[in-house]
Amino acid sequence: MASPSPKSPEQSEKTKQYDRQLRLWGDHGQTALENGHICLVNATALGTEILKSIVLPGIGAVTIVDENIVSDEDIGSNFFLESSSKNLNRGSEALRLIIELNPAVQGYAVQEPPDQILQENPEFFKNFSVVIATSLTEKTIINLSNHLWEINVPFILCRSVGFLGSFRIQLKEHAIIESHPDNEQLDLRLDVPFQTLFNYLNSFDIDELDLKDHGHIPWIVIIYKAVQKWQISNSNSWPMSRKEKNEIKAIIDQFKRLDENGMPIFEENFEEALRAVNTALSPTFLPVKIQELIYNSSAINLTKESLPFWIMCSALRGFVESEGNGKLPVRGTLPDMTASTDHYITLQNIYRNQAAIDSEIVYRKVQEIVAQLHCESISEAEVKLFCRHAHDLHLIKGSSIAAEYQFSNPVSSYIAQYLEEPDIMMVHYILLRAAEMFLSEHCRAPGEWESESDITKLKTCVSKLLTDISCSPFPKDDHIHEMCRYGGAEIHSVSAFLGGCVAHEAIKIITKQYKPVNNTFIYDGASTNTATFIF
Repeated sequence: MASPSPKSPEQSEKTKQYDRQLRLWGDHGQTALENGHICLVNATALGTEILKSIVLPGIGAVTIVDENIVSDEDIGSNFFLESSSKNLNRGSEALRLIIELNPAVQGYAVQEPPDQILQENPEFFKNFSVVIATSLTEKTIINLSNHLWEINVPFILCRSVGFLGSFRIQLKEHAIIESHPDNEQLDLRLDVPFQTLFNYLNSFDIDELDLKDHGHIPWIVIIYKAVQKWQISNSNSWPMSRKEKNEIKAIIDQFKRLDENGMPIFEENFEEALRAVNTALSPTFLPVKIQELIYNSSAINLTKESLPFWIMCSALRGFVESEGNGKLPVRGTLPDMTASTDHYITLQNIYRNQAAIDSEIVYRKVQEIVAQLHCESISEAEVKLFCRHAHDLHLIKGSSIAAEYQFSNPVSSYIAQYLEEPDIMMVHYILLRAAEMFLSEHCRAPGEWESESDITKLKTCVSKLLTDISCSPFPKDDHIHEMCRYGGAEIHSVSAFLGGCVAHEAIKIITKQYKPVNNTFIYDGASTNTATFIF
């Protein structure tokens, strides 16, 4: 077998530069990021903070859409504008300084308003990985939302006003293969061992081993042997209850060797076995959420336009119904444990080889489907990754921002329910929406010119929103006064915090790893409280 070719100096430098993030999303995640293209509408302080945190990890390209001219207010709140930027295009000036952070990123600036682009060149937004927008009027938000929903491009709407900030993620359908759950379940198959695992587990006789070998048996073997002994008096059933698992632990204690004083000798592998009983004895089954995915109509009624995710789900269903006997492919990973090197490597290869066999079966089924549909091919590496994470697949089917702004009955009831609770963050959602309505009607932010008279006007906007959702009066006028006091200003620390959050969500969407926020996030910088809502 040929040894891998050494990395070029450029590859080594890139690995060094992106080392920490490669540990999070791997080489394939970094490749997806480097192939991504972000569109930012309006280079406000929030917008540039978002781009900063996307450019530094190595996004492939960014495009800023901004027709605005740099003002003194922009220079005061935006770290990516200089005094010399005044009276120049804000997008071009911000882009110039942002790209300096990572010369590998390509940057483009478009000096046209988004409404004009939507009218004259709607195809413009089609090739972006994610569109992120800040500081838009309500009308533009609805138009942009409708268009991006129609062409299935993810959209993140962001706001930063005074101490308040929020973002709303619009995803029509987003499939996540690598969801990285906090507590990943082990896939050991001790209740239904495949043949090579069965042969290996039964090759041990714990009582006949010498003391050295006894202390280097993998804990998987110890638990399996304990279950075998327990099953003799329990009709070959599988231990499920706490009482039954405690009985397994008692048998493991009986396996321990004793010293000359009759005391159990401490052996780390047996202690690991005792700690692992609860998780290792989880029965192998097809999770309900995965069952729903593989029997989803999108996985059954495939077409040439079907996404690779649904084609692989269809192939996975074929495996589960046939070769898998109702089970998913073996994951092929093994936790760390105290064992001899030979034992660990042998056991590791047993799981890896079975995972390779299972993924090969699924890959053949994928090839058959692709041939039938005459669609683009799906690589074996993609199928292997899919099979490895088949236990934790996740699908988000979202809702459009435009539909949310129409206040349908479910949305209205949802908002009204939360507004009834004291000191709830939903109040800030209403305020930010009212500020957008104010901007649409008066072409400026509330309090930007006249704070006192704008209080009445903003109250009118709030009342309209509350009427639309058939809600009781606004909890406190203090909130309205505070919004007018902000005068539409951005506080950099709030924008910086929110910018980092939005960048994280955009990276999740582009790499198709980790679960993004579903779907609205609100931040109150004064109290440092956060909340998420699903509209």
